[in-house]
Amino acid sequence: MSEQAIIIHRRGAPDPAPAAPSADWSGVRRLLAVRLDNLGDLLMTTPALAALRESLPTARITLLTSPSGVAAQHHLSMVDAAIAFDAPWVRNGLQAEQLSAPGAAEAALLRQLGRQQYDAAVIFTTATQSALPMAMIARQAGIPLRLAHCRENPYTLLSDWVADAEQINGQMRHEVRRQLDLVARIGARTANEHLRFRLHPADQRRAEQRLQRMGIDVRQSYVLIHPGASAASRRWPAPRFGEAADLIARQTGRRIVFCGGPGESDAITKARAAMRRPSVAIGGGLSLGELAALIDGASLLICNNSAPAHLAAALGTPLVDLYALTNPQHRPWRVASRVLSHDVPCRWCLKSSCPERHNDCLALIEPAEVAAAALALLRTRRRYPIAQDGRTEELAA
Repeated sequence: MSEQAIIIHRRGAPDPAPAAPSADWSGVRRLLAVRLDNLGDLLMTTPALAALRESLPTARITLLTSPSGVAAQHHLSMVDAAIAFDAPWVRNGLQAEQLSAPGAAEAALLRQLGRQQYDAAVIFTTATQSALPMAMIARQAGIPLRLAHCRENPYTLLSDWVADAEQINGQMRHEVRRQLDLVARIGARTANEHLRFRLHPADQRRAEQRLQRMGIDVRQSYVLIHPGASAASRRWPAPRFGEAADLIARQTGRRIVFCGGPGESDAITKARAAMRRPSVAIGGGLSLGELAALIDGASLLICNNSAPAHLAAALGTPLVDLYALTNPQHRPWRVASRVLSHDVPCRWCLKSSCPERHNDCLALIEPAEVAAAALALLRTRRRYPIAQDGRTEELAA
């Protein structure tokens, strides 16, 4: 097992030198920002969205995002409105294709965008996604300025093309850096490159009430554990979360709180069953804002590589991240953290289910290693790392 310090980003092959923007983006008044995959990906795009807001302070920014991402709208101060779209060309974007005739969802989106008369669209993608389907829709909707990474020559589908030379390996850019680099091509930058998420007092009150009903004094220090993840390949075995939590509770006396979404009650039950010490669980029914408030109030979060890890980064909550080696570019960004994985020859597989059927990149991590990483973070009492120049210190165990 290898414990990895966070490297905020390691630059891979740089993008080819771009041409100057095809037009002056400073006159944009209605901007469409497109991020069609999961909530965690959207959270990693928030520094780039903030750069757009700071560079275009009078523009109205509409976020086009997935059904899971649209819940974040009210927590993103740089976004004015949001549209949910279940894109069939994005992983997990299958619902629209299943429930409607082929092309019907795209046609409906095209009509909606055409009515809004956007001046520009910025299409955010990972290195494994194509911007071309969305670029085609944006062009047909009459949006004159269209910016995206693209491997193929898009010709006139994009007005501003950033050629994509990214390779899937341990040296590639962090996802946050990729999106910041994209908007920098049109002059959009921000001095604050942390992830963004705005907490609302009502969500904090509801989260505190949930804890109080479970017998947790909100003035007490608690460790929050989220054992779920959308992909099976990114889930550390649930009982091991309980074993690690038991070690932490025994050595620190801190209360252990489990949380999860509607489909994760079984994982929570299995984790708690592996404990000898008491714990409490807050299961389904949590809103995104309430989950964020629980993370914000915790002294530490332990989770898989999933949206809660990026919420913790946005809120400055230290975390232990059980990091499956499916993707190299999604580690916690600029937050005190420990990233745990076991190196395997099949790393960077990009799969939602382990193709080798052993999931050794996670399965070989021992609960004692997770507990040791948690204790090291709890001793530091830091919410953010010392280094702010793209790197994070390695915390001594």
